[in-house]
Amino acid sequence: MIVFDLRCGQGHVFEAWFGSSSAYEAQREGGLVACPVCGDSAVEKAVMAPNVAAKGNQRSGAGPSLPAEVAAEPPPEVLKAAMAALAEAQAKALEKSQWVGVSFSDRARAMHLGEEAHAPIHGQATPEQAKALIDEGVPVAPLPFPVVPPEARN
Repeated sequence: MIVFDLRCGQGHVFEAWFGSSSAYEAQREGGLVACPVCGDSAVEKAVMAPNVAAKGNQRSGAGPSLPAEVAAEPPPEVLKAAMAALAEAQAKALEKSQWVGVSFSDRARAMHLGEEAHAPIHGQATPEQAKALIDEGVPVAPLPFPVVPPEARN
């Protein structure tokens, strides 16, 4: 098995395991490799930092400095850990929330206007519907990760 750090066209970095380099190429060319964050299948290998131990007589941080644009970006493992924590937080928040599907805008507005009891809900809204809710002062926010509707789950 071989592990690659991959980057999608949107800049998301993620890790994937393959049987070989040729297996990665075949799966990528077949459209079978996609970003777990946004679903983009325009995926390429990301630059991977080699795991090389420092010489015993070398001080930590004594190597050459990185360009500012590289040094400013957190390493892939930090991004992966942050994304995993965010996904876990979203899943935990949705445990106590009701899926209302495409009726989200109507239900959120009704709660805001006092026509319906307040309750945690999540569902689907078009960008136009979300903007209208925000313009009306309805407290809504997009979820960072897609949600599979209950009726679509295996």
